Amino acid sequence: MSRWVITGGTGMFGTDLAAVVRESGHEVTALGSADCDIRDLEAARAAAAGADVVVNAAAYTAVDAAESDEAAAFALNAIGARNVARAARGAGARLVHISTDYVFDGGDSEPYAEDAPQAPRSAYGRTKAAGEWAVRAEHPDALIVRTAWLYGEHGPNFVATMLRLAQAHETLNVVDDQHGQPTWTRDLARYVLDLIEAKAPGGYFHGTSKGSTTWYEFTREIFRLSGLDPERVNPTTSEAFPRPAHRPANSVLAHSGGPPRPEWHVSLAAYLRSTCRVGAS
Repeated sequence: MSRWVITGGTGMFGTDLAAVVRESGHEVTALGSADCDIRDLEAARAAAAGADVVVNAAAYTAVDAAESDEAAAFALNAIGARNVARAARGAGARLVHISTDYVFDGGDSEPYAEDAPQAPRSAYGRTKAAGEWAVRAEHPDALIVRTAWLYGEHGPNFVATMLRLAQAHETLNVVDDQHGQPTWTRDLARYVLDLIEAKAPGGYFHGTSKGSTTWYEFTREIFRLSGLDPERVNPTTSEAFPRPAHRPANSVLAHSGGPPRPEWHVSLAAYLRSTCRVGAS
């Protein structure tokens, strides 16, 4: 049994990670922002003390808000990440840092490899890219796990939003020109646990589901699995929904190593069953 500390441990992913790690027989301390402000180095050091594994899932994730307050995003995503890395290394703990597809420009036609050059096009992406560099500088043995299109039971997410909107609107217009890999937080949690238990070497890993889709096709599958008519979903373009922050056209991440990942549509069905949403009307 090892002792895990999770910063950002009360969020959507952190909650599932804590549950998965506990189910595997390890001791877990899940810390929310009120328990540990990672922008404070001493707070990060106190949190990491005695840990065998530290997972930094704390992040500023308000993508659009970051465009007008990049300093706040940088303080958490870069300085905070550096503090956790420094604290974990000082404690002699393995470190897993959760990152994002937004560190890439999203303009390529092929999936992004783990060693593809960073080229963020948003404030959020820039701060997360800076966090990756800081983590590797402070803790060279760290595992940086990038993910994308997360959904889960313990926070607001795209699946829940589409089902809520389905109750209020006869039809929905959903963008069909952004490609990605819908990823269940519980799958990502298992992936992180598997990496640690396999004693994976430090480096970059892509913790997304297999396969790819668009937001439009994703929504149609949500409807189909939930007993709703997928013909109620109409395709549209990103231009129809202008946002302050640039959205990557291609968020698909390549998988060249690490434990196996499930297919996105298989996990979506499992998630809907687990939340009793399959067959909802």
